[in-house]
Amino acid sequence: MASDGIACRILVQNELQEQVDTFPYLGSLITEDGECTTEFRTRLNRGPAIGASLQKIWKSHSIPISTKIRLMKALVWPIATYGCESWTLRKNEETRLDAFATKGLRVSWTVKKTNEWVPNKAGVKREMLDTVKAKKLAHYGHTMRKQGSCLEKEIMQGTMPGARRRGRPCTAWMDNIKTWTGLSVEESVRMTDDRDKWRKYVHGVANPRIADG
Repeated sequence: MASDGIACRILVQNELQEQVDTFPYLGSLITEDGECTTEFRTRLNRGPAIGASLQKIWKSHSIPISTKIRLMKALVWPIATYGCESWTLRKNEETRLDAFATKGLRVSWTVKKTNEWVPNKAGVKREMLDTVKAKKLAHYGHTMRKQGSCLEKEIMQGTMPGARRRGRPCTAWMDNIKTWTGLSVEESVRMTDDRDKWRKYVHGVANPRIADG
């Protein structure tokens, strides 16, 4: 695999290796453009596959919504959000996460309730997005606290050598951190030094309804 579609010729014991544009690594899908869009869509498609085997539970009228939600969080959400710490979320991805969170809780038209009624009653409208935010922010804090030279820290902060591509800059991984926290890179790095302080701050960012009382 190479970026920008550059052709490579790699020989191992005189055998030419196949060049691919995507490959799975540790459960995540790596693409030659370095974007997470394909991985994001793949993950959200795997979630419903697990949920499909639970259709009898979702459609049951004898099981309360609260129980269905707990099952969805325990069985479906972890599959859909695996590796989310590496995602770069744009507005479109955030909207899709909101929609996915309540996809398995659709109501029949015979119940005479809107699809918005279920998540509003259960209070899970943005909970999946909040979970992703918490995981990503926690990973950021853990990485920033590493001592000494760290390639992962350099990548996160955008201090790698080289020039960016021409044209309008794309949303970067670090842009999510700055947007969600309202802090500059320097401010957030300083705050991560105090583990407890950062944990409390992340809790307020990822759970605004709780933080606001």
